[in-house]
Amino acid sequence: MTILTGRTMPRRTVLRGIGTTLALPFLDAMVPARRLGAKTLADPVHRFQTVYVPNGMAMPYWSPEGEGKRFELSPILEPLGPFREQMLVFSGIRANWVTAHAGASGSFLTGASRGGRNEVEILADVSMDQLLARELGKETQLASLELSMDQPANAGSCTANLSCVYTHTISWRSPTQALPMEHNPRAVFERLFGDTGSTARSARARRLHEQRSILDKVNEKLVDLRREIGAADRAMVDEYTEAVRDVERRIERAEEQIDVELPVLTQPQGAPPVFEDHLELMFDLQLLALRTDLTRVVTFMMGKEQSARPYPQIGVAEAHHPLSHHNNQPEPVEKMSKINRYHVELFSNYLSKLRATPDGDGNLLDHMTILYGGGISNSTQHSGINLPVLVMGGGAGRLQGGRHLTYSDRPTMANLLVTLMDKLDVPVEKIGGSTGALPLDTLSGL
Repeated sequence: MTILTGRTMPRRTVLRGIGTTLALPFLDAMVPARRLGAKTLADPVHRFQTVYVPNGMAMPYWSPEGEGKRFELSPILEPLGPFREQMLVFSGIRANWVTAHAGASGSFLTGASRGGRNEVEILADVSMDQLLARELGKETQLASLELSMDQPANAGSCTANLSCVYTHTISWRSPTQALPMEHNPRAVFERLFGDTGSTARSARARRLHEQRSILDKVNEKLVDLRREIGAADRAMVDEYTEAVRDVERRIERAEEQIDVELPVLTQPQGAPPVFEDHLELMFDLQLLALRTDLTRVVTFMMGKEQSARPYPQIGVAEAHHPLSHHNNQPEPVEKMSKINRYHVELFSNYLSKLRATPDGDGNLLDHMTILYGGGISNSTQHSGINLPVLVMGGGAGRLQGGRHLTYSDRPTMANLLVTLMDKLDVPVEKIGGSTGALPLDTLSGL
């Protein structure tokens, strides 16, 4: 039962401890009592997320058969079956800039038509996530989160004699300022909930020895809060705080393992348990950030372009990037499809958590627009034609899913970004090399 009072708890309520803040999830107590009495809820918060996958796609296994609502999920997309009605699959969209792998990730959210010409010239355009962050970030503690599964590289040449910056990020604050993607779960956790001012090994060791849980620091305030809210809100706070504590435990276990002295070995790129545990932690941190409204804009690279991670856990021992240059041979293309499908399976697990997380009058997935895909189709040719992209989520009521949308006139990725900006109520005239928006009736289903 919800306790109705004349005063409403602020949407951005936080509990403060010693050097710590804990944001709260959306509670009934944050909805004005007069609206609850009328059995209506506050307007949903619309959030945007990008999940980027590298090295192109096994397109014969990606592209669905059929158009509109009458389409069949392809082998790669089958794991998304439970979310079909909140899925928009696009075919026929082309990249704005394709210079090997640099242009793939460099233009995915920027729509840039070209980049730098050498290792030291860094040039693209403002990315969609940062355009959104300028507006949506006015309402949140963090304007945006930029995350990755790989360590950042801010120098050197990685592809086509161009800077490694292009392959290691998809987020650009300005045409010359690429944002680094954070891969360390501890650093992300501290950005969300506070830190000790240092990430040096000595500081981490001291923290492991001395640190009390964030929840312990705000425990007295949590007790007081539970007295003021209804049973439904108490259950949500309990579930949420246990999720925070679980993430804390997992990060601490990982750090304890990192500090163990080991023989000097060449670092493997794809130890099966490490990848899955790391990925789940990163997704759970994003879930915490979104459900507490700490940010409404997240970009996540499931892998950098040219990632050489192998996937022996699914029977693919070959490194991802070399395998992606398969010369259209059936056997390596089929192996590529296993990696592509595995990424979708892991993404589907995250979608399940979003759907299971209450948010206002629905759940988080209902109130999100998630752009999934990559900036290359056939990696053998570094092709930017017919990009593998889809949009998941209910878009806070702004998107009608369950459709495969095909375009014969090859609109650019930048045009899709312009349209998504409009759906997020942050309209812009242009992004990168856009020439307009995709037809709004095509996206809205009107």
